[in-house]
Amino acid sequence: MQDFGFYFALGWEHIMSWDALDHLLFIAALAAIYLLQDWKQVLILVTAFTIGHSLTLALSVMDVFRFPANWVEFLIPCTIVITAISNFFQKKFTPKSIRINYFLALFFGLIHGMGFANTIRFMLANDQSFGWGLFGFNVGLEVGQIVVVTALLLLTQVLVVLFKINRREWVIFLSAAVFSLSLKIALERLPI
Repeated sequence: MQDFGFYFALGWEHIMSWDALDHLLFIAALAAIYLLQDWKQVLILVTAFTIGHSLTLALSVMDVFRFPANWVEFLIPCTIVITAISNFFQKKFTPKSIRINYFLALFFGLIHGMGFANTIRFMLANDQSFGWGLFGFNVGLEVGQIVVVTALLLLTQVLVVLFKINRREWVIFLSAAVFSLSLKIALERLPI
């Protein structure tokens, strides 16, 4: 149980630290188009991201594959840029129109999982309870993401419902901010 607690804390810190700005930006880009009433959809979305993240993290830790770290670090903000851009095309916010986010969360979660793999690879590979540690990390990550998404959904609810800010304008504003920061990070990480 000690291993679970250690890895849970590691997963929690992976999302809750300012060093995880790219992770926070991705979660913000994914959740930008939702309202508080959409919390079930957002929970599925966050879980899809965690599944993708977990899969590549596990495969990378088990040394099934490895990608050059400089390319992974470059691709992570690129996934955020693409997600933010896709938000610009959302107009009606119907379940059908925002279904692409599930694909983005799962697929881009695969890339994000490779980013943390190098850090955690040595810890998990040397640990006797690899599965338990990986499970603890992913639960910590999931709980952290749910906290971040809940805060974002509450902020959106206040702005859109209480202050009557146009939902599309809020989505464009938040997505543009995420896009700008992510593009800057991507350009700083160009693997040349």
